[in-house]
Amino acid sequence: MFRQMLRSKIHRATVTESCLDYEGSLTIDEDLMEAAGILPYEAIVCSNLNNGERFMTYAVAGKRGEGEIILNGPTARKGAVRDQIIIFCYEYYSDEEIKRHVPKIVQVDGMNRIVAGKPKR
Repeated sequence: MFRQMLRSKIHRATVTESCLDYEGSLTIDEDLMEAAGILPYEAIVCSNLNNGERFMTYAVAGKRGEGEIILNGPTARKGAVRDQIIIFCYEYYSDEEIKRHVPKIVQVDGMNRIVAGKPKR
């Protein structure tokens, strides 16, 4: 049996832009995606701390080091610039894998700079 578990999350990211005239998705700074192990076009779930909205979309890589978190297309209706969101990524694990699994938690400051959970290089 496989269970869907949290693989990683980016905690309290700040929305930097909203672009309704885009085909859809959430643009995320490439540094944050790498730290959380999120790939371009991977499914993500977002939860908006300011308005309670929860939505599913896919990740698009933003400019590395710019702190971009951009609501694109229909997701632009789910929040506003300066809202704080949590970005979740899930994966299926076997019962054996779950015993060793620890999700990656990437914490960021108000400028979307990593303050905890940065990968070691």
